[in-house]
Amino acid sequence: MRVGFIGGSGIYEALPLTDTRERSVETPFGEPSAPLTIGSLADSDREVVFVPRHGRHHEYSPTTCPYRANVYALKAAGVECILSSNAVGSLQEEYPPRTLVIPDQAVDRTRHRPFTFFDDGMVVHMPFAHPYSQKLADHLAESAREAIDEEGVETDGDVVEGGTYVCIEGPQYSTKAESEWFRAQGWEIIGMTTIPEAKLAREAELPYATITGVTDWGVWKGANEDRLQEVLENAERNQEAIKAAVERAIRTLPEDEEYPAQSALSGTINTPSEAIPDDVKERLDLLIGEYV
Repeated sequence: MRVGFIGGSGIYEALPLTDTRERSVETPFGEPSAPLTIGSLADSDREVVFVPRHGRHHEYSPTTCPYRANVYALKAAGVECILSSNAVGSLQEEYPPRTLVIPDQAVDRTRHRPFTFFDDGMVVHMPFAHPYSQKLADHLAESAREAIDEEGVETDGDVVEGGTYVCIEGPQYSTKAESEWFRAQGWEIIGMTTIPEAKLAREAELPYATITGVTDWGVWKGANEDRLQEVLENAERNQEAIKAAVERAIRTLPEDEEYPAQSALSGTINTPSEAIPDDVKERLDLLIGEYV
């Protein structure tokens, strides 16, 4: 079984992978943010296919990340689901820094990102009421709690299952007025990268869930003057718990679990097959070949 993982290189490097090798992938949407790294999880039959969201040296901003290429490349590599990790800010008092949150909802406040594979020659109307795979998110949350409770992983925060991730464009942080408005809606965490990743995973029929680590309070609470340093320090401190949760989730992922996302394209292609240009069918065969 192959599991895709999108996140920061620090977490990937902490996973106990063996027989690692790199694979360069060309996709119809350009190159992914780095060559894929493929390795076997030690003492298991699971393979992990990793891509660093922001590139090897964090050279891609939240807007310029090649999201489509990253998800397409994982699909081409034969992964059966995608786990990811995100650094986020807190919008509520109950979510202090170093809390781990596995969200079940998202709000899209981005503006400049390609968010679909199907923007040329065909139209797909994909349901997205529930942006994360609930079964996979439940498993990830349970794995995080077990990693902390049973393996003694140190963390100063709780594991919270559920919550809304509001995704802003970035790379600037939100204004105080925006932050206060997000809080007033009752949304819990704020970040810059779960969208369009979750949308693209759904279009690729790959179950997707993310574990987020709270790095700081939003500006609503009065951010530190050296906010970036605080974010980086807490992201590093969250790393061990996130790594342990992801590793345990991969090891214990049920082999034959079925997910609604695995047939997400069924009934969503609005363009008749005969009207879809042949070059589009060929270019997107990996995604739509079963349906057109």
